[in-house]
Amino acid sequence: MFDTEDDSIDPAESFELKWQGSCIVVIPAASVETMRWDLIEPAAEIILGPLKEQKVPMVVFDLSNVAYFGSVFLALLLRCHKLVKSRGGELVLCGPSAMARELLRVTSLDTLWAIYDSREEALTALAA
Repeated sequence: MFDTEDDSIDPAESFELKWQGSCIVVIPAASVETMRWDLIEPAAEIILGPLKEQKVPMVVFDLSNVAYFGSVFLALLLRCHKLVKSRGGELVLCGPSAMARELLRVTSLDTLWAIYDSREEALTALAA
């Protein structure tokens, strides 16, 4: 089913997590554009681990390195959203490409998440 020999995408190298004040910024690498389903679980652990430690997680997904993404990445975003909301936190997106923004609009996910042009705007909104 899945070619587990192909390790061209390492989930640990596909996401950078940065703390900015009380917010965590998740920065996916361009490699998430081709992320396979069998990598969603390791990727989720990388991101959800630090979020689970927060009483009220405030999260910015900075999509500026990603031109496009598919259902695997959307599933990961939704998983993160579910955890964050269950703890009374907020998850927002920033920096999506025109193609990514269109995908979010077509799937109506742009009504679920606030979308900002820059990381600074997103962080300011979460701090308010």
